[in-house]
Amino acid sequence: MSKVAVVFWSGTGNTTAMAQAVEEGAKAAGAEVSVFGPSEFNSSMVKDYDGIAFGCPAMGAEVLEETEYEPMFTDVESVLSGKKIALFGSYGWGDGQWMRDWEERSNAVGANLVYDCVMANNFPSDDDLEECKSLGRSLA
Repeated sequence: MSKVAVVFWSGTGNTTAMAQAVEEGAKAAGAEVSVFGPSEFNSSMVKDYDGIAFGCPAMGAEVLEETEYEPMFTDVESVLSGKKIALFGSYGWGDGQWMRDWEERSNAVGANLVYDCVMANNFPSDDDLEECKSLGRSLA
C-alpha cells in the first residue's frame, strides 16, 4: 500500500474542498493518506511518503500563502528531487501565474510532477473536484 500526504492551506474553504477530493481519490486507489496543514509538515517527513499532493490558493499578487505555506514549501524543496508530487489550488483573480511559478520551482528541484496542476477559479466545480480525485489516484 502506498502512502500519500496531502499538505494544504485554505483561507476560504475552496482549497479545503479540493484537498478532500484529492484525499478521496488517493484512498479509492488504495493509498494510506495523511492530511497536514503547512505547520505540521516539514522536509524530514518527505521520505515517509510515496507521493505528496501540495495545495495552496493564490494569494496577493499570485503567490503562495506567505506566512505558513511558503516557508514550509521552501523547507521541503531541497528534498523533492525524484519525489512523486502534484499541485492544486484555487484562485479568485489573475490567470494562474502562481501555479505556473510553483510548477516551475518544483521542476527546477527535480520533483516528479505526476499530474497536471489542478486550478479552480473560486469554489471548485464538479469537474474540478473530479480532477482532484484523479490527481489523488495518480499519487496512490
